[in-house]
Amino acid sequence: MRTVRLLLRFIITVLALSAVTFLITGGFWYMWQNARGKTPQIRYTITSAKLERAALGLYLRYRGSDVTEPANPNDNREVIFTIEPGDPVITIAYRLQNMGLVKDAELFRRVVQYWGTDATIQAGVYILRPNMTMEEIMRELQHGRLPSVTVTIPEGWRAEEIAALLEEKGVTTAEAFMEAVHGGRTDLPFLQDRPPESGTSVEGFLFPDTYQFPENTAPERIVEIMLQNWGLRVPESVWRKGAQERGMTIYEVVTLASIVEREAVVSAERPIIAGVYLNRLKQGMYLQADPTVQYAKGYDPKTGKWWNTMLQEEANTVISPYNTFLHGGLPPGPICNPGLGAIMAVLQPAEHDYLFFYAKGDGSHVFAKTYEEHLENQRLYGGR
Repeated sequence: MRTVRLLLRFIITVLALSAVTFLITGGFWYMWQNARGKTPQIRYTITSAKLERAALGLYLRYRGSDVTEPANPNDNREVIFTIEPGDPVITIAYRLQNMGLVKDAELFRRVVQYWGTDATIQAGVYILRPNMTMEEIMRELQHGRLPSVTVTIPEGWRAEEIAALLEEKGVTTAEAFMEAVHGGRTDLPFLQDRPPESGTSVEGFLFPDTYQFPENTAPERIVEIMLQNWGLRVPESVWRKGAQERGMTIYEVVTLASIVEREAVVSAERPIIAGVYLNRLKQGMYLQADPTVQYAKGYDPKTGKWWNTMLQEEANTVISPYNTFLHGGLPPGPICNPGLGAIMAVLQPAEHDYLFFYAKGDGSHVFAKTYEEHLENQRLYGGR
């Protein structure tokens, strides 16, 4: 029996040594294959870095088809991909995965690590396709940067303001951009629950951010870039859960967030203001939000502005489905393009009993639970 145990130990030891030898030999073989055609080195010194690369090379060879096969071999559509200055490779990898350009973000990071190209991937705008392999995408991110124009879209702007800025920057004409905005999209999860009466505009989902737009690109592609950014900045796992907890659709969330965006000046007040509007909706009260009337009024040639102060009598004289002094519930759609802070304020509002708020004149608001308290606040701060 002892002889059998010794024999088994000997066999296991031989197999373990063989496996280690195979791993090391296989790794160096992978490196040798990739180094063929290059000038041979006179001396080769084994270092920990070379051993690590050899092991990584063996791992990539093991994952063979995952590395060499595209995410979707039959999808040749062009996708705009933007890398911001300072973006780490892991962030880039997961954005590629989220956009369907690679199947495995971690594997793509390993490919970049193996080739040592992480330092040569440049910030900029690129055109990629789902039928490109990981190595093709990696090479493109080194050399395929497009000439671009940097544009910063502020939070709370309506589509017409964005259009004017894009025309000013020479990206596209305002008219062409607005046509693309009104063209509508239904292929993204956050655009699929829009009610029929709201129209086709993607107003509300043009995410405010700093963009690098490719020069001489189609306005439809600009809209696509902004919508893709919305999907990345507001993950479905976040908005779907929050909307369900509120008993709202994401379209309703963004519509209310657009009002909160225009009302709130102090960022800390966004959840409180969102809570006020949600409380009013629960009690069947009209929202009576000034920004909805401002939106309905539109552009004023006299002031040269899209957002003009609402006069008291305009609460009843501006006839529009967006006027929340005349119509109950939410307006038909967003009145601007809110940022993440306003969206999260609606998804995670402050819990309170306030039903009113009044501007104090310094950007902040005072809040009230009853109409009597609200009238007192108006008396205290109305002359400021």
